[in-house]
Amino acid sequence: MAAHLTGGRVNIGLLREAARRELLSCLDECEGSKALVWDDELTGPFGLIAEYSLLKEHEVDAMFALAPGRLPKNSVQHIVFITRAKVSHMEIIVDNVLAEEKGQTNKKDYTVLFVPRKTLLCENYLTQSGVGFIAMREYHLDLIPFENDLLSLEMESAFKECYLEKDASVLYHVTNSLMKIQALYGIIPKIYGKGELAKGTVDMMLRKRGEVLNSKYQISSQIDCLLLIDRNIDLLTPLCTQLTYEGLIDEIYGIQNTTAKFPPEKFQVPDDKKTGPPQPAQAPGPKKILLNSADQLYNEIRDSNFLAVGPVLSRKAKKISAAFEEHKGAKTVSEMKQFVHKLPHIQAAKYSLATHTSIAELIKDHTDTESFRENLQVQHEFISGIDTDKVSPYIEKLIAVKEPLVKVLRILCIQCLTNNGFKPKVLEYYMREIIQTYGTDLFYRAITPLDAAGLLKATTARYFPTLRKSFHLDVRDVQEQHPRDISYTYSGYAPLSIRLAQHAARPSGWRGIEEVLKLLPGPTIDEIQHLPRGLHKRGSSLSGNSESGDGPQKVTLVYFIGGCTYAEVAALRFLSQQDNAPTDYIIATTKMINGNTLLESIIEPKPEESSNPFM
Repeated sequence: MAAHLTGGRVNIGLLREAARRELLSCLDECEGSKALVWDDELTGPFGLIAEYSLLKEHEVDAMFALAPGRLPKNSVQHIVFITRAKVSHMEIIVDNVLAEEKGQTNKKDYTVLFVPRKTLLCENYLTQSGVGFIAMREYHLDLIPFENDLLSLEMESAFKECYLEKDASVLYHVTNSLMKIQALYGIIPKIYGKGELAKGTVDMMLRKRGEVLNSKYQISSQIDCLLLIDRNIDLLTPLCTQLTYEGLIDEIYGIQNTTAKFPPEKFQVPDDKKTGPPQPAQAPGPKKILLNSADQLYNEIRDSNFLAVGPVLSRKAKKISAAFEEHKGAKTVSEMKQFVHKLPHIQAAKYSLATHTSIAELIKDHTDTESFRENLQVQHEFISGIDTDKVSPYIEKLIAVKEPLVKVLRILCIQCLTNNGFKPKVLEYYMREIIQTYGTDLFYRAITPLDAAGLLKATTARYFPTLRKSFHLDVRDVQEQHPRDISYTYSGYAPLSIRLAQHAARPSGWRGIEEVLKLLPGPTIDEIQHLPRGLHKRGSSLSGNSESGDGPQKVTLVYFIGGCTYAEVAALRFLSQQDNAPTDYIIATTKMINGNTLLESIIEPKPEESSNPFM
């Protein structure tokens, strides 16, 4: 079911197995037949941990969405609520339980399973609302494996909690996830980091490392280096438009827990032309497609710049056509049997090709628009330092025609970051135009939070030109179809976060760029975790990363605190695949994000836009 998690240098499948065991243990503690009531934002992550057939083996007879009112009719003995610790969810649970208990002769058992931990506020609310008989437990779900090199905490509001609300609980979850990784894969000897959150995480982790060191199940290190990156040291990258295949899918349609939804009309195949494995019946509505490396074609094209995807699809189509032609030349029974044996694989490949051809057509319809091209051109001009200190006619036009607010703010924040803030008159002009067009309440809902997050501000010291030059962020001779540099992921812009990872992988580490690092917010971390004798990984070096010729290729865990984009993941994979690459990369993040989802997590919704009935 999850074979695609086990093919990397480190067996990420172990994390999934650990999460499955803990979940099943929690369910087995709830005796009798069970109905699970889900916080809907947890169904996607849990779907990557345990399938329904497994839950049924542990007496789960029904599953419902968490919603006000009475639960659907059921005859189970135990109702288990699986939810995040939110008071609004506790209100719904109280409503459900009181309605369920009303008029019942056979009393049921109730458990609230908090993910990843309970809070005193939620405990007190349940106790004081007359349902103190509910059992309360915790399920410590942290990093969810998406791929054999990609893990996510899936904390939707992590960036806002960290940078606007100054809530340190995110660091608690990041630290716990790192402790679990070290328990499974050994202590990580070398630690780099940049930013206040990275420093807080390292301090917390070093205080707790005795838990791993004192374990009787100590294992040799499988991960050589940990690189912790605060999102606020590189706010520009997530705001820029990703141009990889997977990045564009996320930009246009959104990827949630390795699944995306597309317009169904592009995927309607006539009955007489249907090929590939039988597909489950799907309800009317968007076409849901699973996107992971179990699909060989997707694995091949996901990290490519979109301009390189068409030629690959064309070559695959010719190859599949040639394979189907083979049976015409088969003359013997043996040759026919060989073809029949290969047929399911060929049909599956044809179905995958049809799927990704349809997705590519949808993306091309979007990227071919004048609106998309103009926006991309203005982004690149700002990154190159062209007219960043003036009012942009393009942004004026977007406001005048009342383009979606997030689109306007996204390009505005790009200009602000590449100029290290706006001159007071320019900022005042933009604010006046936006508020007049989109409403006066916008100042408190959007402008103030964006300012607090460092995305929209007055002029500060002009350090971006130095960063652009020192880290070669603006690349002119980019080759999208045959890339030689990570800048292919944005067709000319090299993510600062990944440039930092490149420097960390050198034999000298970050020595030599200390002065430039001082331009970025927060402290710089360069730590060594000393290991018990006999646990050093063969070929590892505690003084830094050695070149590939000095021993086995290293493994580096890059952990983004505050979110990571699919284009950054693609850039790290690109580095791993180069000849003589000094290290392989595993990527962990608090959440997979893009420019839109980042801004949407910061901007306060209007009251009528809130999906929470208790807001």
